[in-house]
Amino acid sequence: MKADAAKPRVTILGAGPAGVGAALMLANSGKAQSIVALERAPRVGGNSGSFDLEGIHCDFGSHRLHPACEPHILAMIQDAVGPDLLWRPRHGRIRLQKRWIHFPLKPVDLVLKLPKGFTFSLFWDAATKKLRRKPEGPETFASVLLTGLGPAMSESFYFPYMRKLWALPPEELAVTLAQKRISGSSVGKIIKKILGQVPGLKKPMTGGFFYPRLGFGQISDSLRARAEARDARFELEAAVSAVEHKDGKVTAVRWKRGDTETRVESDVVWSTLPITALVKMMDPPAPPEVAAAAARIRYRGMILIYLVLETQQFTEYDAHYFPEIAVPISRLSEPKNYSASTEPHGVTILCAELPCDPHEPLWALSDDELGAKLCEWLGGVGLPVTAKVRATHTKRLGYAYPVYDRSFEADLAVMDKWLEGFDGLLTFGRQGLFAHDNTHHALAMAHGAVDCLRPDGSFDSAKWHDYRAVFETHVVED
Repeated sequence: MKADAAKPRVTILGAGPAGVGAALMLANSGKAQSIVALERAPRVGGNSGSFDLEGIHCDFGSHRLHPACEPHILAMIQDAVGPDLLWRPRHGRIRLQKRWIHFPLKPVDLVLKLPKGFTFSLFWDAATKKLRRKPEGPETFASVLLTGLGPAMSESFYFPYMRKLWALPPEELAVTLAQKRISGSSVGKIIKKILGQVPGLKKPMTGGFFYPRLGFGQISDSLRARAEARDARFELEAAVSAVEHKDGKVTAVRWKRGDTETRVESDVVWSTLPITALVKMMDPPAPPEVAAAAARIRYRGMILIYLVLETQQFTEYDAHYFPEIAVPISRLSEPKNYSASTEPHGVTILCAELPCDPHEPLWALSDDELGAKLCEWLGGVGLPVTAKVRATHTKRLGYAYPVYDRSFEADLAVMDKWLEGFDGLLTFGRQGLFAHDNTHHALAMAHGAVDCLRPDGSFDSAKWHDYRAVFETHVVED
């Protein structure tokens, strides 16, 4: 990339999928004089990265590249990852009413494997939807689900699962969560999804996903390599300490590696960091009302428990889902089943996702204590760990999920409006827009940002607002 003084110097904060994707797309566009991406971790990918454990490529939880990915985003990933991007059939299970059924849901499982009384309740709720009285008071996650689905599915599946994920009763969760997190928020939508699994009605890519041979983080690694080939620069283990601004315009970014602080003069700063973190980094600092809004916004933490077992395979399933509140983990995945790998022989790893915040008792347990707890929980649901446990490792994420409580939208709007007032500053990505989205959604946001940057370095705010409206329609693919 040749330096052009008329083009902006761009600094990207965070090198998860949104940040790495933005660096590559920006480099390909030729709109920037220079591109520097700053990442606090020793690797790119953020929570969508991968790491090696006992010779097995592990992810930070269960990740898939869904076929709902926009064609131009998928083409970019396929070009970067190449033949290592595999097409894999989905083969999961969900524990519902103490029974295991296939996930995604299939009609035969609902009819034959669930208790007859529960199945009858589901059909009864569907038949009586128009007669159901809407709950009184302001709309919440709970009221939307009860109105759309009825009590059977809401109280047996969604309510306990959401309580587990966000540590809040469903009545204290926002309507937005039902819109963005649950694609089957009505009986009609669920039936449509289930029928979509039936041969003859099934679309070509239904029931499958893309997955890189070397773990999900290979997507970010490959995009980074392409961006670096176009002269984008990545600084790892670089903790951003401040975003400087003057007279309503960003001017520079300060970051630290160890005890050494570096200052990068910037015309454009694109942040994919948690929006609350960005507010706290602004120098001069945010006004009191904005700082207060940032302090009220919450993220849900998570402990990832990796159980190393001396066996070739634990089960044939790629993932198990646990909506029941009695089981603390929300999902269990087996990385080797995602990539269809048979190596290393005689060893497999289970990755359990345990929603948990630092103040909770489970957070204080040692790795071995959490491993013992996991074995206990699995034994209680008919998945006994009979193989020798070689080791237990954990990863602890402070910003796993945005908490959509009933007051978050007002606080988010305060921060969003203040940050929008700075020339050259943009926040986007899963953490930046406080959006519980998939990787392909984050990359779509990066594409929108690059599309809105004009060749002269100015930004098309009207077009970006149009993109933001599209982002609001994103629904998480499980």
